[in-house]
Amino acid sequence: MHLGIDIGGTKTDAVVVDADGAVRARRTLPSGRGAAAVIAAALEAARDACAQVGVEPASLTIGIGTPGTVVDGVVSHALNLQVDRLDLAGAIEAALGARPTVDNDVNAAALGAYLLAGGGERSMAYLNLGTGLAAGLVLDGRLWRGSRGAAGEIGHVSVDPAGPIGSDGLPGGLETYASGAGLTLQWGVDGASGADVVAAAAAGDARARAICDGAMFGLASAVRVLVLTLDVDEVVVAGGMTAWGDELIGGARRLLDAWAATSPFLASLDLAARMRPLELEVPVAAIGAAMRGGGHG
Repeated sequence: MHLGIDIGGTKTDAVVVDADGAVRARRTLPSGRGAAAVIAAALEAARDACAQVGVEPASLTIGIGTPGTVVDGVVSHALNLQVDRLDLAGAIEAALGARPTVDNDVNAAALGAYLLAGGGERSMAYLNLGTGLAAGLVLDGRLWRGSRGAAGEIGHVSVDPAGPIGSDGLPGGLETYASGAGLTLQWGVDGASGADVVAAAAAGDARARAICDGAMFGLASAVRVLVLTLDVDEVVVAGGMTAWGDELIGGARRLLDAWAATSPFLASLDLAARMRPLELEVPVAAIGAAMRGGGHG
């Protein structure tokens, strides 16, 4: 069996899985803020999940997915965790007696989604619409990180030079259009969430409606960028924003179909059919982290 820990911006999810990735135990806790609190939440969730199936963490392989840049088990620039630099692998090893494999959380989720879809020699982009926007890439059955670990950071791709200015200072970025932070940045109301913007649009607020329409444009554009760049078999869409439901996915599909209607080339790529929403409750990041620890990816 394998232990996987997904350290997210709001929650830490630990699972124990079997050799096929089936979840045997799971524990979810709020994520901490700052290095000590992040480690404490990860350890508590991991120990609780292992206790459910009567095993010691040190007897399992361990994998961790986390926001930020990861090099040799050291996490840097995980801003939503208030972590500038943390030797996460070293801290977990000291506490549990086994050294974990640590990877970026979107990469871990991409691997989890890919394995749950059957694996094989296929290519898949895992498009995460959460607080931010990024993609994890599995090409011909292997995770692809790029030469500097920046592969899939398409949130910084500008799709409209006249679009809204994002937190990175660039206009019309995909993350600004189609992420929770992007929606609230455009909305400009202190303390609001992306869900608040969606609710305001549903209540008839014209500016909120325009922002939500932009989110559909951003999602459709992200799918288009990923397929045109990598020609992946499918783009799996996941993350907190997918709780918005069929309106978001349906709106993006209508745009993809409209673009296809004007371009025989885009029509030949069947973009809308290659976009697949993921079930919201499947803990793909924790499963993928567990399988990374077990030597996959």
